[in-house]
Amino acid sequence: MGTTWSTIGGVLGVSLGVTVLVVVMFSLGVAAWARGGAGAPPHGDRRGRTDRVATAAAVACFAACLAVAGYGIDLIIPG
Repeated sequence: MGTTWSTIGGVLGVSLGVTVLVVVMFSLGVAAWARGGAGAPPHGDRRGRTDRVATAAAVACFAACLAVAGYGIDLIIPG
């Protein structure tokens, strides 16, 4: 019985890639959320189209992070 180093390297590469992807998606979500006014209109003004698009992009980024985390938990916890 030996160690399959290529498999260990593959797992390391995928884990590192997914980690970087989640961090980038979360960072983009935070930046978009701030650009969109954090979900609240400023001083009673109506929100512009760019604010709505930025907020929608932030929600999509956060949903992607949540989906990746949920999938990882599903892989860890059987059943």
